[in-house]
Amino acid sequence: MTEYGLKRHFDSGAARLLGGLVVQVHPPFDLDGYVAEVGALVPPLELKDRVRVLSDGLRTRLPEDYPQALAILLSTLGDELGEGEGMFNTSWYLMPVARFVEDHGLGHPEESLDALEQITRRHTGEYAIRPYLDRHHDATMDRVRSWAGSPSLNVRRLASEGIRPRLPWARTLHRFVEDPAPVLEVLEVLRSDPSPYVRKSVANNLNDIARDHPDAVLEVLERWAVESPTPETAWISRHALRVLVKNGDQRALALSGVTGGEHVRADRLVLSPATIRLGESVTLRAEIRNTDRRAHTVAVDYVVHHVRGNGRTLPKVFKLAAVELGPGESRVLEKRHPVREVTTRRYYPGTHVVDLQVNGRVVAGDGFELVT
Repeated sequence: MTEYGLKRHFDSGAARLLGGLVVQVHPPFDLDGYVAEVGALVPPLELKDRVRVLSDGLRTRLPEDYPQALAILLSTLGDELGEGEGMFNTSWYLMPVARFVEDHGLGHPEESLDALEQITRRHTGEYAIRPYLDRHHDATMDRVRSWAGSPSLNVRRLASEGIRPRLPWARTLHRFVEDPAPVLEVLEVLRSDPSPYVRKSVANNLNDIARDHPDAVLEVLERWAVESPTPETAWISRHALRVLVKNGDQRALALSGVTGGEHVRADRLVLSPATIRLGESVTLRAEIRNTDRRAHTVAVDYVVHHVRGNGRTLPKVFKLAAVELGPGESRVLEKRHPVREVTTRRYYPGTHVVDLQVNGRVVAGDGFELVT
Protein backbone atom coordinates (compact mmCIF):
# COMPACT_ATOMS: atom_id res chain seq x y z
CA MET A 1 0.00 0.00 0.00
CA THR A 2 1.33 3.48 -0.89
CA GLU A 3 1.65 6.27 1.67
CA TYR A 4 -1.14 8.14 -0.13
CA GLY A 5 -3.41 5.12 -0.16
CA LEU A 6 -2.75 4.42 3.51
CA LYS A 7 -3.34 7.97 4.72
CA ARG A 8 -6.95 7.95 3.52
CA HIS A 9 -7.77 5.31 6.12
CA PHE A 10 -6.81 7.54 9.03
CA ASP A 11 -9.97 9.59 9.45
CA SER A 12 -12.95 9.72 11.80
CA GLY A 13 -13.74 6.12 10.87
CA ALA A 14 -10.33 4.99 12.09
CA ALA A 15 -10.91 6.94 15.30
CA ARG A 16 -14.22 5.18 15.85
CA LEU A 17 -12.63 1.78 15.17
CA LEU A 18 -9.66 2.30 17.47
CA GLY A 19 -11.61 4.24 20.10
CA GLY A 20 -14.29 1.55 20.12
CA LEU A 21 -11.67 -1.01 21.12
CA VAL A 22 -10.45 1.27 23.91
CA VAL A 23 -13.97 1.80 25.28
CA GLN A 24 -14.39 -1.95 25.67
CA VAL A 25 -11.55 -2.07 28.22
CA HIS A 26 -11.75 1.52 29.52
CA PRO A 27 -15.39 2.72 29.51
CA PRO A 28 -14.60 6.34 30.58
CA PHE A 29 -12.88 6.95 27.24
CA ASP A 30 -14.59 9.86 25.38
CA LEU A 31 -15.28 8.08 22.10
CA ASP A 32 -17.57 10.71 20.54
CA GLY A 33 -15.17 13.53 21.38
CA TYR A 34 -12.27 11.53 19.95
CA VAL A 35 -14.09 10.84 16.69
CA ALA A 36 -15.17 14.48 16.32
CA GLU A 37 -11.67 15.82 17.03
CA VAL A 38 -9.98 13.49 14.53
CA GLY A 39 -12.61 14.20 11.87
CA ALA A 40 -12.06 17.95 12.23
CA LEU A 41 -8.24 17.91 12.20
CA VAL A 42 -7.05 15.29 9.69
CA PRO A 43 -8.51 16.31 6.27
CA PRO A 44 -5.61 18.60 5.21
CA LEU A 45 -2.87 16.40 6.72
CA GLU A 46 -0.53 13.78 5.29
CA LEU A 47 -0.11 10.28 6.70
CA LYS A 48 2.31 10.86 9.57
CA ASP A 49 0.46 13.92 10.84
CA ARG A 50 -2.87 12.10 10.65
CA VAL A 51 -1.45 9.27 12.74
CA ARG A 52 -0.08 11.83 15.21
CA VAL A 53 -3.56 13.37 15.61
CA LEU A 54 -5.02 9.97 16.48
CA SER A 55 -2.15 9.25 18.86
CA ASP A 56 -2.40 12.61 20.63
CA GLY A 57 -6.16 12.20 20.93
CA LEU A 58 -5.57 8.94 22.78
CA ARG A 59 -3.04 10.59 25.08
CA THR A 60 -5.43 13.36 26.19
CA ARG A 61 -8.30 10.92 26.86
CA LEU A 62 -6.45 8.14 28.66
CA PRO A 63 -5.15 8.23 32.26
CA GLU A 64 -2.30 10.70 32.80
CA ASP A 65 -0.10 7.92 34.19
CA TYR A 66 1.73 6.60 31.10
CA PRO A 67 2.15 2.96 32.21
CA GLN A 68 -1.56 2.81 33.04
CA ALA A 69 -2.56 4.35 29.72
CA LEU A 70 -0.19 2.02 27.87
CA ALA A 71 -1.65 -1.04 29.59
CA ILE A 72 -5.11 -0.03 28.36
CA LEU A 73 -3.90 0.23 24.77
CA LEU A 74 -2.03 -3.06 24.91
CA SER A 75 -5.18 -4.82 26.07
CA THR A 76 -6.82 -3.91 22.72
CA LEU A 77 -4.21 -5.56 20.49
CA GLY A 78 -5.74 -8.94 19.69
CA ASP A 79 -3.98 -12.00 18.28
CA GLU A 80 -0.50 -12.10 16.78
CA LEU A 81 -0.19 -11.93 13.00
CA GLY A 82 0.99 -15.03 11.17
CA GLU A 83 3.30 -15.36 8.18
CA GLY A 84 1.92 -13.46 5.20
CA GLU A 85 -0.57 -11.35 7.16
CA GLY A 86 0.08 -7.71 6.37
CA MET A 87 0.51 -4.99 8.96
CA PHE A 88 -0.79 -2.42 6.47
CA ASN A 89 -4.01 -4.28 5.67
CA THR A 90 -4.82 -6.57 8.62
CA SER A 91 -3.80 -4.27 11.47
CA TRP A 92 -3.21 -0.85 9.92
CA TYR A 93 -5.39 0.84 12.56
CA LEU A 94 -2.76 0.10 15.25
CA MET A 95 -0.32 2.61 13.77
CA PRO A 96 -1.46 5.33 16.25
CA VAL A 97 -0.80 2.91 19.13
CA ALA A 98 2.80 2.50 17.99
CA ARG A 99 3.01 6.29 17.53
CA PHE A 100 1.71 6.68 21.12
CA VAL A 101 4.76 4.78 22.37
CA GLU A 102 7.06 6.69 20.01
CA ASP A 103 5.89 10.14 21.10
CA HIS A 104 4.89 9.70 24.72
CA GLY A 105 6.91 6.84 26.19
CA LEU A 106 10.55 7.94 26.12
CA GLY A 107 10.44 8.64 29.86
CA HIS A 108 9.57 4.98 30.46
CA PRO A 109 11.97 3.03 28.21
CA GLU A 110 11.56 -0.41 29.82
CA GLU A 111 7.76 -0.36 29.66
CA SER A 112 7.84 1.11 26.16
CA LEU A 113 10.25 -1.48 24.76
CA ASP A 114 8.11 -4.21 26.30
CA ALA A 115 5.12 -2.62 24.57
CA LEU A 116 6.88 -2.46 21.19
CA GLU A 117 7.57 -6.18 21.40
CA GLN A 118 3.84 -6.75 21.85
CA ILE A 119 2.79 -4.21 19.23
CA THR A 120 5.12 -5.60 16.56
CA ARG A 121 3.48 -9.02 16.93
CA ARG A 122 0.23 -7.43 15.68
CA HIS A 123 1.48 -4.48 13.64
CA THR A 124 5.07 -3.17 13.63
CA GLY A 125 7.41 -1.17 15.82
CA GLU A 126 9.93 -0.26 13.12
CA TYR A 127 9.19 3.49 13.26
CA ALA A 128 8.45 3.80 16.97
CA ILE A 129 11.74 2.26 18.05
CA ARG A 130 13.93 4.84 16.35
CA PRO A 131 13.80 7.60 19.00
CA TYR A 132 14.67 4.96 21.60
CA LEU A 133 17.78 4.08 19.60
CA ASP A 134 18.77 7.74 19.92
CA ARG A 135 17.74 8.44 23.54
CA HIS A 136 18.33 5.02 25.15
CA HIS A 137 20.74 3.47 22.70
CA ASP A 138 22.49 0.80 24.77
CA ALA A 139 19.32 -0.53 26.42
CA THR A 140 17.47 -0.56 23.11
CA MET A 141 20.24 -2.40 21.29
CA ASP A 142 20.31 -4.98 24.11
CA ARG A 143 16.63 -5.58 23.39
CA VAL A 144 17.22 -5.73 19.64
CA ARG A 145 19.90 -8.38 20.07
CA SER A 146 17.58 -10.46 22.25
CA TRP A 147 14.71 -10.03 19.77
CA ALA A 148 16.87 -11.49 17.00
CA GLY A 149 16.61 -14.84 18.81
CA SER A 150 12.86 -14.67 19.47
CA PRO A 151 10.60 -17.59 18.46
CA SER A 152 8.22 -14.96 17.00
CA LEU A 153 8.90 -14.13 13.34
CA ASN A 154 7.37 -10.68 13.89
CA VAL A 155 9.75 -9.90 16.74
CA ARG A 156 12.75 -11.21 14.77
CA ARG A 157 11.67 -9.04 11.88
CA LEU A 158 11.63 -5.97 14.15
CA ALA A 159 15.19 -6.75 15.21
CA SER A 160 16.22 -6.13 11.59
CA GLU A 161 13.67 -3.61 10.32
CA GLY A 162 13.89 -1.34 13.36
CA ILE A 163 17.61 -0.71 12.86
CA ARG A 164 17.62 -0.21 9.08
CA PRO A 165 19.75 2.90 8.57
CA ARG A 166 17.58 4.32 5.77
CA LEU A 167 14.12 2.90 6.43
CA PRO A 168 11.54 4.51 4.08
CA TRP A 169 9.10 6.96 5.72
CA ALA A 170 11.34 7.05 8.83
CA ARG A 171 14.10 9.19 10.25
CA THR A 172 17.60 8.21 9.08
CA LEU A 173 19.71 6.51 11.74
CA HIS A 174 22.89 8.51 11.12
CA ARG A 175 24.77 6.57 13.79
CA PHE A 176 24.37 3.39 11.71
CA VAL A 177 24.94 5.17 8.40
CA GLU A 178 28.38 6.09 9.71
CA ASP A 179 29.11 2.75 11.39
CA PRO A 180 26.95 -0.23 10.39
CA ALA A 181 28.88 -2.74 12.50
CA PRO A 182 26.20 -3.03 15.24
CA VAL A 183 23.54 -3.63 12.59
CA LEU A 184 25.62 -6.29 10.85
CA GLU A 185 26.12 -8.01 14.21
CA VAL A 186 22.34 -8.42 14.56
CA LEU A 187 21.91 -9.57 10.95
CA GLU A 188 24.44 -12.35 11.54
CA VAL A 189 21.85 -14.09 13.72
CA LEU A 190 19.18 -13.80 11.02
CA ARG A 191 21.19 -14.78 7.94
CA SER A 192 19.37 -18.10 7.40
CA ASP A 193 16.04 -17.21 8.97
CA PRO A 194 13.22 -19.58 7.96
CA SER A 195 10.67 -16.75 7.58
CA PRO A 196 10.42 -14.95 4.20
CA TYR A 197 9.11 -11.91 6.12
CA VAL A 198 12.31 -11.74 8.16
CA ARG A 199 14.58 -12.53 5.23
CA LYS A 200 13.10 -9.70 3.19
CA SER A 201 13.89 -7.28 6.02
CA VAL A 202 17.45 -8.56 6.32
CA ALA A 203 17.97 -8.14 2.57
CA ASN A 204 16.53 -4.62 2.61
CA ASN A 205 18.71 -3.73 5.57
CA LEU A 206 21.85 -4.90 3.77
CA ASN A 207 20.74 -3.03 0.66
CA ASP A 208 20.48 0.13 2.80
CA ILE A 209 23.97 -0.38 4.20
CA ALA A 210 25.41 -1.08 0.74
CA ARG A 211 24.56 2.46 -0.35
CA ASP A 212 27.17 3.80 2.07
CA HIS A 213 29.43 0.79 2.77
CA PRO A 214 29.35 -1.53 -0.28
CA ASP A 215 32.62 -3.26 0.59
CA ALA A 216 31.42 -4.11 4.11
CA VAL A 217 28.24 -5.72 2.74
CA LEU A 218 30.13 -7.61 0.04
CA GLU A 219 32.59 -8.97 2.59
CA VAL A 220 29.72 -10.19 4.78
CA LEU A 221 27.87 -11.85 1.92
CA GLU A 222 31.00 -13.46 0.51
CA ARG A 223 31.66 -14.95 3.95
CA TRP A 224 28.05 -16.10 4.32
CA ALA A 225 28.27 -17.86 0.96
CA VAL A 226 31.01 -20.04 2.46
CA GLU A 227 29.78 -20.37 6.05
CA SER A 228 26.01 -20.58 5.41
CA PRO A 229 25.43 -21.95 1.90
CA THR A 230 21.69 -22.36 2.51
CA PRO A 231 18.86 -21.42 0.13
CA GLU A 232 17.69 -18.87 2.71
CA THR A 233 21.06 -17.11 2.83
CA ALA A 234 21.35 -17.21 -0.96
CA TRP A 235 17.93 -15.54 -1.27
CA ILE A 236 18.96 -12.78 1.13
CA SER A 237 22.18 -12.25 -0.79
CA ARG A 238 20.48 -11.91 -4.19
CA HIS A 239 17.97 -9.37 -2.93
CA ALA A 240 20.50 -7.45 -0.83
CA LEU A 241 22.73 -6.91 -3.87
CA ARG A 242 20.09 -5.53 -6.24
CA VAL A 243 21.40 -1.95 -6.26
CA LEU A 244 25.04 -3.02 -6.55
CA VAL A 245 24.12 -5.39 -9.38
CA LYS A 246 22.28 -2.62 -11.22
CA ASN A 247 25.36 -0.45 -10.77
CA GLY A 248 27.53 -3.12 -12.35
CA ASP A 249 29.60 -3.97 -9.28
CA GLN A 250 31.63 -7.00 -10.36
CA ARG A 251 31.84 -8.60 -6.90
CA ALA A 252 28.09 -8.30 -6.52
CA LEU A 253 27.54 -9.79 -9.95
CA ALA A 254 29.79 -12.72 -9.14
CA LEU A 255 27.92 -13.36 -5.88
CA SER A 256 24.68 -13.35 -7.86
CA GLY A 257 25.97 -16.00 -10.25
CA VAL A 258 26.26 -13.54 -13.13
CA THR A 259 29.35 -13.75 -15.37
CA GLY A 260 30.70 -13.08 -18.82
CA GLY A 261 29.15 -9.72 -19.59
CA GLU A 262 32.18 -8.74 -21.62
CA HIS A 263 31.27 -11.45 -24.14
CA VAL A 264 27.70 -10.26 -24.74
CA ARG A 265 26.98 -7.84 -27.58
CA ALA A 266 23.92 -6.00 -28.79
CA ASP A 267 23.69 -4.67 -32.33
CA ARG A 268 21.22 -1.98 -31.32
CA LEU A 269 18.49 -0.93 -28.95
CA VAL A 270 15.27 0.27 -30.58
CA LEU A 271 12.60 2.31 -28.79
CA SER A 272 9.18 2.84 -30.31
CA PRO A 273 7.40 5.09 -30.77
CA ALA A 274 10.08 7.73 -30.93
CA THR A 275 7.80 10.44 -29.54
CA ILE A 276 5.27 10.03 -26.73
CA ARG A 277 3.18 12.05 -24.30
CA LEU A 278 3.05 11.67 -20.54
CA GLY A 279 0.94 8.64 -19.62
CA GLU A 280 1.91 6.67 -22.72
CA SER A 281 4.54 3.94 -23.05
CA VAL A 282 7.60 3.13 -25.08
CA THR A 283 8.61 -0.39 -26.10
CA LEU A 284 12.26 -1.39 -25.81
CA ARG A 285 13.55 -4.08 -28.16
CA ALA A 286 17.08 -5.42 -28.40
CA GLU A 287 18.87 -8.54 -29.59
CA ILE A 288 21.80 -9.69 -27.48
CA ARG A 289 24.24 -12.45 -28.36
CA ASN A 290 26.93 -14.37 -26.57
CA THR A 291 30.18 -14.26 -28.55
CA ASP A 292 31.97 -16.69 -26.24
CA ARG A 293 32.42 -20.44 -26.59
CA ARG A 294 31.09 -20.86 -23.03
CA ALA A 295 27.61 -20.32 -21.64
CA HIS A 296 26.99 -17.26 -19.48
CA THR A 297 24.23 -15.92 -17.26
CA VAL A 298 23.98 -12.15 -17.53
CA ALA A 299 21.94 -9.38 -15.94
CA VAL A 300 20.38 -7.07 -18.52
CA ASP A 301 19.12 -3.67 -17.39
CA TYR A 302 18.27 -0.38 -19.01
CA VAL A 303 18.97 3.13 -17.81
CA VAL A 304 16.57 5.99 -18.49
CA HIS A 305 18.23 9.39 -18.24
CA HIS A 306 15.25 11.43 -17.06
CA VAL A 307 15.21 15.08 -18.09
CA ARG A 308 14.90 17.38 -15.08
CA GLY A 309 13.37 20.83 -14.81
CA ASN A 310 16.78 22.49 -15.04
CA GLY A 311 17.62 20.69 -18.30
CA ARG A 312 20.02 18.23 -16.71
CA THR A 313 19.36 14.49 -16.61
CA LEU A 314 19.03 12.00 -13.76
CA PRO A 315 19.68 8.30 -14.54
CA LYS A 316 17.40 5.57 -13.19
CA VAL A 317 18.20 1.88 -13.66
CA PHE A 318 15.37 -0.57 -14.43
CA LYS A 319 15.69 -4.34 -14.48
CA LEU A 320 15.05 -5.97 -17.86
CA ALA A 321 15.97 -9.65 -17.49
CA ALA A 322 18.39 -12.25 -16.20
CA VAL A 323 19.34 -14.26 -19.27
CA GLU A 324 21.15 -17.56 -19.73
CA LEU A 325 22.96 -17.62 -23.07
CA GLY A 326 24.60 -20.70 -24.52
CA PRO A 327 27.76 -20.49 -26.65
CA GLY A 328 27.02 -18.21 -29.62
CA GLU A 329 23.33 -17.95 -28.65
CA SER A 330 21.25 -14.85 -29.41
CA ARG A 331 18.12 -13.69 -27.62
CA VAL A 332 15.57 -10.98 -28.42
CA LEU A 333 14.45 -8.98 -25.39
CA GLU A 334 11.44 -6.72 -25.33
CA LYS A 335 9.73 -4.67 -22.62
CA ARG A 336 7.03 -2.04 -22.45
CA HIS A 337 8.07 0.92 -20.29
CA PRO A 338 5.29 3.22 -19.04
CA VAL A 339 6.07 6.93 -18.71
CA ARG A 340 3.76 8.23 -16.02
CA GLU A 341 4.33 10.33 -12.95
CA VAL A 342 4.67 8.61 -9.60
CA THR A 343 5.16 10.06 -6.13
CA THR A 344 8.95 9.80 -6.41
CA ARG A 345 9.38 10.99 -10.00
CA ARG A 346 8.20 13.90 -12.09
CA TYR A 347 8.67 14.00 -15.85
CA TYR A 348 9.70 16.97 -17.99
CA PRO A 349 9.58 17.30 -21.79
CA GLY A 350 12.73 16.64 -23.79
CA THR A 351 14.91 13.86 -25.14
CA HIS A 352 15.25 10.97 -22.71
CA VAL A 353 18.34 8.90 -23.52
CA VAL A 354 18.09 5.17 -22.75
CA ASP A 355 21.12 2.89 -22.34
CA LEU A 356 21.05 -0.90 -22.47
CA GLN A 357 23.56 -2.44 -20.11
CA VAL A 358 24.75 -6.00 -19.57
CA ASN A 359 26.40 -6.74 -16.22
CA GLY A 360 26.68 -3.00 -15.71
CA ARG A 361 28.35 -2.34 -19.10
CA VAL A 362 26.57 -0.15 -21.63
CA VAL A 363 26.24 -2.09 -24.89
CA ALA A 364 23.66 -0.05 -26.86
CA GLY A 365 21.54 3.08 -26.65
CA ASP A 366 18.57 4.93 -28.06
CA GLY A 367 16.09 7.52 -26.82
CA PHE A 368 12.58 8.90 -26.97
CA GLU A 369 11.12 12.38 -27.07
CA LEU A 370 8.62 13.30 -24.36
CA VAL A 371 6.33 16.13 -25.45
CA THR A 372 3.71 18.10 -23.55
